[in-house]
Amino acid sequence: MAKLNIRKGDKVLVISGKYRDIKTPREVLSVFPADNKIVVEGVNVVKDTPSRQQRAQDSNAAITEKTMPIHASNVALIDPKSGKPTRVRRTKGADGKVQRIAVKSGEPIA
Repeated sequence: MAKLNIRKGDKVLVISGKYRDIKTPREVLSVFPADNKIVVEGVNVVKDTPSRQQRAQDSNAAITEKTMPIHASNVALIDPKSGKPTRVRRTKGADGKVQRIAVKSGEPIA
């Protein structure tokens, strides 16, 4: 299982794939470290249709939109200081806890 430098609630920018042209930072909704995938707000949205059984039970069953995971390598974390994409470095703090540090600015990522 790989260690991901991205956590739930982080701001990321999609750098490859179908949604790479959207230049606005998006929020990470959930993280799946075992699969190396993340769910990003408004990215990889698909239509989900109810099954035949659900339609028979509920007459109001409708097509819904669902956000699907993308690979974690397709996004870059946003630097908290400059607002630009950056890589992440891990360092141990004085208290022994591991901190994520933005490579571009050297600022810790909350």
